[in-house]
Amino acid sequence: MAERETGRIIRSLSGFYDVRTERGVITCRARGIFRKAGSIIPLTGDLVEISVENGKGMVEKILPRRNSFVRPAVANLDAMVIFAANVNPITEPYLIDRVAAIAGDQEVPVYLCVNKCDLDPGLELVRIYEHAGFPVLRTSAETGEGVETLLSLLKGKLTAFTGNSGVGKSSILNCLCPELHLATGEVSEKLGRGRHTTRHVELYDLGENTYVADTPGFSSFDTDQMEVILKENLQYAFPDFGPYLGACRFDDCSHRKEPECAVREALQRGEIEKTRYESYLKLYEKAEQIKTWELK
Repeated sequence: MAERETGRIIRSLSGFYDVRTERGVITCRARGIFRKAGSIIPLTGDLVEISVENGKGMVEKILPRRNSFVRPAVANLDAMVIFAANVNPITEPYLIDRVAAIAGDQEVPVYLCVNKCDLDPGLELVRIYEHAGFPVLRTSAETGEGVETLLSLLKGKLTAFTGNSGVGKSSILNCLCPELHLATGEVSEKLGRGRHTTRHVELYDLGENTYVADTPGFSSFDTDQMEVILKENLQYAFPDFGPYLGACRFDDCSHRKEPECAVREALQRGEIEKTRYESYLKLYEKAEQIKTWELK
């Protein structure tokens, strides 16, 4: 007789799901219904109902989600930490902005972590994103700078670490919880990017109801795999645009070419960062390519 339990998926890999329940971690497969076209598939972070028979588990039901993401493939986040660096590999602001917008579209708070600050303080990145209203901290796995502050931000939350490959997400997670011994990779001096040492999304328990998902790194070539935000919603995914929304001459202003646009006027006054606005234009262009029938 199969027993029913509820738990959270802490690891998903090759069709197997490790589910943490009150009696421990149970490795499960998923019912065939989840593999059908159009079905919601289980993600790391999901709360699920499982059945257990003869020590084997089966994911029967995904409980209602608060949010979910394609890249990183994770659900039910309380916050997202975007890692960046101004030294090998250098992070392009567009990469930060695209991930931040995807999180913002689902109302998930974003922290920016400027890492490797022992090699380069990343002052311009710090300036841009503090001005844009994001909580920003500088960290270093080598010196330990910012690690305790980061841990205090994470406490009691389910958070995903994300960012471009080689930026040091796993190294910082090792600082937060040394017993994890996560693999870390060297960064190619020639190519200026890291190797993907994290191959899957896994939740790590840092204690005190604190969980961190370490996720595979990405490059600028991977952004096409990320969600595209509807053009009507994109302006709301940029919190620094917020004070100016509703003040444009036209109610349906796209903030690109229209006259008397409050967002572009704020840009001209230096109240909105140029790189942030440029990212908005790129994302709007992608959003315009969405066909309505593709969303059904």
